[in-house]
Amino acid sequence: MKEINICDLLYEICEDKSVYDKDCELIESGLLDSFAFIELFSKLEDLGITIYPTRINKEMLKTPRLLEELIKENLNK
Repeated sequence: MKEINICDLLYEICEDKSVYDKDCELIESGLLDSFAFIELFSKLEDLGITIYPTRINKEMLKTPRLLEELIKENLNK
């Protein structure tokens, strides 16, 4: 499976270069709202990664670094 660059994916959705800072606060900054999360989960699913928002800790969605960890966890299941 091709490695996923979460920052590139977030940039496609948010169109804001601050997502390349791995510790950027995605939710607090307003970069990712509920519609953006739907788009993110949809894009991940297109790449073969299914993440169920109701089954994850919301804290894992706060930064690109945490999102990478979440994706890695789901790849190993």
